[in-house]
Order: sequence, then C-alpha cells, then structure tokens
Amino acid sequence: MAIDTCVENFSGAALEALAASTPKRRPRDDPRPPIPAGIQDEIRLKNRLRRQWQITRDPALKAEVNRLQRSVTRRLNEWRNDQWSATLESLDPEDQSLWRMTKRVMRVPAPSPPLVTPGGITLSDSKKAEALADNLEAQFKPVTDPSVPVVIETVDVALGSYFLSPAGEPQLNTPDEVHEAIRGLKVRKPPGPNGLPNRALKHLPKRAVSLLAHIFNAVISTHHFPPTWKHARVISILKPWKYPAQPSSYRPISLLDTIGKLFEKILLVRILQVINERGLLRDEQFGFRPKHST
Repeated sequence: MAIDTCVENFSGAALEALAASTPKRRPRDDPRPPIPAGIQDEIRLKNRLRRQWQITRDPALKAEVNRLQRSVTRRLNEWRNDQWSATLESLDPEDQSLWRMTKRVMRVPAPSPPLVTPGGITLSDSKKAEALADNLEAQFKPVTDPSVPVVIETVDVALGSYFLSPAGEPQLNTPDEVHEAIRGLKVRKPPGPNGLPNRALKHLPKRAVSLLAHIFNAVISTHHFPPTWKHARVISILKPWKYPAQPSSYRPISLLDTIGKLFEKILLVRILQVINERGLLRDEQFGFRPKHST
C-alpha cells in the first residue's frame, strides 16, 4: 500500500540525514593528552631509519632501529604510567570522578559462550542465532484449539456487534500532538531493526513532524498497520543463575521500530482516556495503570 511506501521513505530519509550529520569519529568525552614532542620525534626517526633499512638491509641501521624501538617503548610506558598516576591522584569522591573511574575499570565484557544443541556444540554467531530461534519457536506456538469455547464465543459476539454498529469519524493526530509525544521519548532507548534512534526523532524539523502526523492519520483512517512496524530486533539475555550453554537459559527482548512505537504511544493515550471515561477497568486492576501502584 501507499502507506507502507511512505513509512519506508520517511525512515530512509531520516536515516540518510542522520548519517550525513553524524561525525565519522565520535569525539571523546575525556580526550587523551597528546604524546610529548620528544617521543614523537623519536618515533618519526625510527620509522625513517626503518624504511632506509628495508631498502639497504644495512646491519648498522637495523641495530639503530632496534635501539630506537626499545627507547620509544620505554619512554611511552613511563609517560603512560605518569599520566595514570596523575589521573588517580586527581580523583575525588565529591565530584563523582572516583566512582566513574571505578565503574570504568570494573566493567567486564560479557562473554559469549558456546551453546549446546541436539546437533552438537555451536560456536559461530550465526549458529547460535539459529539455536536461540529454534528454542523460541518451540516455546511460542499459535493456539489453534481454543481452550475455553465460551470465552471465544463471547468475544466473537462482541466483535460482531461492534462491526455492525455505525463507526464514527476517527480522531486524527495534529502536528502539535506528535511533537509532544516526541518530546516525551527517552533518548537512551535502543533503536529497532532499522537503527533509527529516538534522539534523531527529537531533531526532526516541523515539516517532518507534520508529515509524520499525516502518516499516522492515514494509518488510523485506513486501519492498516505497516508491516515494517511489526518487525523487531530480538536480543537474548541470560536469565539469572541459569546455565549459559543452554538456549533455554536466555529470554528474548524485542526492539521494535521507533516510529511504530511513537504511533502506539499516541494511540495508547487515547485508548486509556476512553477506558477511564467509560469505566471499563475494574477498580481492582492495578497493573499497567498510572497512579495505581502500591
């Protein structure tokens, strides 16, 4: 449909703009001090003599290159040790610098152990992904036989009555409503399959926000949810105290499309408003309701 094309074109244009405006190399928050000029001069001299030795194969040049290499290594180690000592002496618990450095030093990369499957031990990332996918497929299967026929019949009657009743005009989105929803997005949330983050949506110009409102209104008017918004990037996280070599020890987290989640957020506000106005939820319902936590 045309909505699917508009959604894909909008996401593609946003990703192109993001790539064009993002620096290739991320600036460091704590830039390292430059290597002293004396050490840099010695490195350049060593490299120049090494190029000459590669042409002449003179043993005297080779000996000088080895001597300079040892000297550069020693001086670099001394300079780095001095820098590290100065950094440690500058740490202060009052400005949180000590705790940030402790967190940085204690951070250990998560290992990726092999998985044990019926077909043997998997080592490659692709084989691990297949093993985790097979495990999820075995756990989550569609229910073809309804376990409670009375409930299914009640739902079918309610849906039939709803579809036969005259439908009113849907409440369309406004650019201001979309803009407010974008302002409420959390920038630390990971992106979905296309890699478009929430931070990029916060920098959209007014014309792009208006176009996004038109796309959302088309989705509401046509009752067509774009298939792109149904795709997710699944990440497996090890369950606490579980054996890491078993695929069943991991739980999935699905990262959906950022724009699709924005639309769902706007739609959820309207659904909750209608539910509260009509009293469709029991007073004993506390889960997933604001201002009802214990």
